[in-house]
Amino acid sequence: MATLVMKFGGTSVGSPEAMDRAARLVARYRETWPNLVVVTSALAGVTDALLRAAREAVAGDMEAVRQIRRRLEDRHRAVVEALLPQGTQDPVWFLIQNRLDTFFRLAEAMAVLGEATPRGLDAIAATGERMSAPLLARVLEVRGVPAVAVDAAQIIVTDDQHQAAHPLEEPTRARIQERLKPLLAQGQVPVVTGFVGATEKGVTTTLGRGGSDYSASLIAAWLPADEVWIWTDVNGVMTADPRLVPEARTVPQLSYREVAELAYFGAKVLHPKTIRPVVEAGIPLRVRNTFDPDGPDTLIVRERKHAVPGRIMALTTIPRLAMVIVEGRGMLGVPGVAARTFAAVAATDTSVLMISQASSEQSICFVIPEDTVEGVVQALEDTFQRELARRDIDRIWAMEKVAIVTAVGEGLRNTPGVAGRIFGALGQAGVNIIAIAQGASEVGLSMVVAQDAAQRALQALHPLTQGDAV
Repeated sequence: MATLVMKFGGTSVGSPEAMDRAARLVARYRETWPNLVVVTSALAGVTDALLRAAREAVAGDMEAVRQIRRRLEDRHRAVVEALLPQGTQDPVWFLIQNRLDTFFRLAEAMAVLGEATPRGLDAIAATGERMSAPLLARVLEVRGVPAVAVDAAQIIVTDDQHQAAHPLEEPTRARIQERLKPLLAQGQVPVVTGFVGATEKGVTTTLGRGGSDYSASLIAAWLPADEVWIWTDVNGVMTADPRLVPEARTVPQLSYREVAELAYFGAKVLHPKTIRPVVEAGIPLRVRNTFDPDGPDTLIVRERKHAVPGRIMALTTIPRLAMVIVEGRGMLGVPGVAARTFAAVAATDTSVLMISQASSEQSICFVIPEDTVEGVVQALEDTFQRELARRDIDRIWAMEKVAIVTAVGEGLRNTPGVAGRIFGALGQAGVNIIAIAQGASEVGLSMVVAQDAAQRALQALHPLTQGDAV
């Protein structure tokens, strides 16, 4: 029978009205999808509050922790009293209280020790999903949908890299099938905690940023399912950020490659790692709006059948960046300069977003978050101290307040003149391009521009997302 995995984000369950709407959507689509698995995030803002409480505990401010606990209790009580007939007499409320008590004891332990270990932070961060999943399951039961909460620590087996754990395929696949398939066969809707996993020894881990989407993708790939729907608060993937480009509209269909480029270069609808399991399994993924379920959405597929030559599908930008330049005439033909450059950057634990090198080999430039630039430049100066002294490298410097603007589309591949048309549009808008880079897939073309010109660049390029071609 057809199997669907539906994932609800924090805003989709973040209030009594939102959770009621999510429950109604589950009931609605269960009529057409015999096997339905739900994955849920914590209520919006809860995970951030839990981690803030951990920091306050380490600082010794337990009163701040108590205040956060009270606010979390109030938020969940509001959902319980609005949606469950018995209100705070319902068994799920006692479970939520127990979860909050456990969180508070963990915070007390951190206050005593004066530190928060990655393992302890994972245990605290998982609390939000461990409250929302049982609560959503109970709301579904009240709506007449047989549902059971499932802690993902029972089914997603990971390594012990706390706060960014990596799922282990074989044991996870086996546990997903052993735990979820019997529930589906009984007509139950499993409601699974997103973001959470556990080591083979049962120690709680979390999957890091985008973790709940990732959980849904893993379950879909290894159950397996026929489709995954990510319910969020926007109408799918947009042609650009509507806050920057008011004319932005929903893109009806994208390929996995296009979404991966968009996600990497700043689009916040999906995290890149979310896509990987469904890519490998060939499962379509749909992004839908909980608050406008009948509105436009985006279907993400392995390959789009009709990629118009030269067509830009979407634009995205990453602000608050800096470009670091290593330059010198003595670099020409010297092996190992790039390797040493990026080894020094890696040692600072800094993510490089884009790389560009002149064909003359006299300079290497790369883009990093602006708040890391001071440490990176210092690390490079230390690494190339000898080369700087003998002028093999003339200088290492940073251009701050820049942004990356990326144009994405399968139609950009093997289409002559695309870059020229893009650069022409930017030139007419008075936007200077500082550096460019295009990946081997040719699906995305990225340009570094001054940060105060990024919005103007998006607006200049957005008309190129319409029509038959660029």
